[in-house]
Amino acid sequence: MPKPYPQEFREDVVRVARNRGPGVTVEQVAADFGVHAMTLWKWMRRADIDDGVKPGTTGQESVELREARRRIKLLEQENEVSAAGGGVSVAGEPAGKRIYPLVKELAAGGVPVTVACRVLKLARQPYYRWLGAPVTGAEFEEAYRANALFAAHRDDPEFGYRFLADEAPQHGAVMADRTAWRICRGNQWWSVFGKKRGRTKKAGPPVHDDLVNRTFTATGPNRLWLTDISEYPTGEGKLYLCAVKDVFSNGIVGYSIDARMKSRLAVTALENAVARRQDVTGCILHSDRGSQFRSRKLVEALGRHRMAGSIGRVGAAGDNAAMESFFSLLQKNILDRRTWATREELRIAIVTWIERTYHRRRRQIGLGRLTPVEYETVMTTPALQAA
Repeated sequence: MPKPYPQEFREDVVRVARNRGPGVTVEQVAADFGVHAMTLWKWMRRADIDDGVKPGTTGQESVELREARRRIKLLEQENEVSAAGGGVSVAGEPAGKRIYPLVKELAAGGVPVTVACRVLKLARQPYYRWLGAPVTGAEFEEAYRANALFAAHRDDPEFGYRFLADEAPQHGAVMADRTAWRICRGNQWWSVFGKKRGRTKKAGPPVHDDLVNRTFTATGPNRLWLTDISEYPTGEGKLYLCAVKDVFSNGIVGYSIDARMKSRLAVTALENAVARRQDVTGCILHSDRGSQFRSRKLVEALGRHRMAGSIGRVGAAGDNAAMESFFSLLQKNILDRRTWATREELRIAIVTWIERTYHRRRRQIGLGRLTPVEYETVMTTPALQAA
């Protein structure tokens, strides 16, 4: 594109063309100065308008008109930026974290970045740095940590931020307790026991229907299992037992004992029961509405073994009374007899009582004065099944 001629040169050429001698044409003047004849005619017409000889818009008026149009367009762009940025909240984090995407969107719509940044009171250099790398490494790390904490919180909603920080490495992120607290606070991930949100604790939503309806009977083994968790005090702290009971023989087909009550406790008890019983397809596992039994891990385990879940109603202790009776019996025979200094000695006592006394020595009236092991052996013989 050729460079424009200087204003002074244009005026000199027009002045010479106006004062040309007789017989000298405009075309000759244009050739003498090295410009096109049509260009010189335009300069002369513009000069006549500026001098008032001919009607039209003068050069000064054209400049002012262009400037006015530019200002109008700029005001329209600023109003557009103000209207778009008015609903963006920046509380609690740098403004650019939320407004930079808006600047990018406005730029795609024709609003210059300079205008958007001036109206929104942003510096342009940080915006262009963000444009080159919208997500920093620190933000990626923060997202991974938040995902790990959320996964741990979803599995065990009763855990506080310290327990969640302990569980986070299993989900791929390691962090300090203070970092876990900051992320949990920002996302409102509180322990269900840690924040008082009302006078009464609201029960969690059921993940299964109640398939038992207080009918604690079964026509054969591995048809209906009951499960629950109980806690026991020791000198070292609480010990938790999750047991799985087969309604057919009242035997404890699986259990898990741990110092912490979380979803893995229930999953391990179920896996132990499945490992000992093998064929459990179609078996119903009934429980209360504890968070461990509503966890994603336990639901996935039930689906993996092709079992059906069942959950009782809210505030209805009788919906799992058959399981509560076992824990009551364990309480009388083990816990009420003495105090326990360590978790290890209480664990040994519980396992010994279940496997040696409850299963093989304690006869039950409901089983025809047989032990759970004897009853299941008798009732599942090939001859009896054929009959």
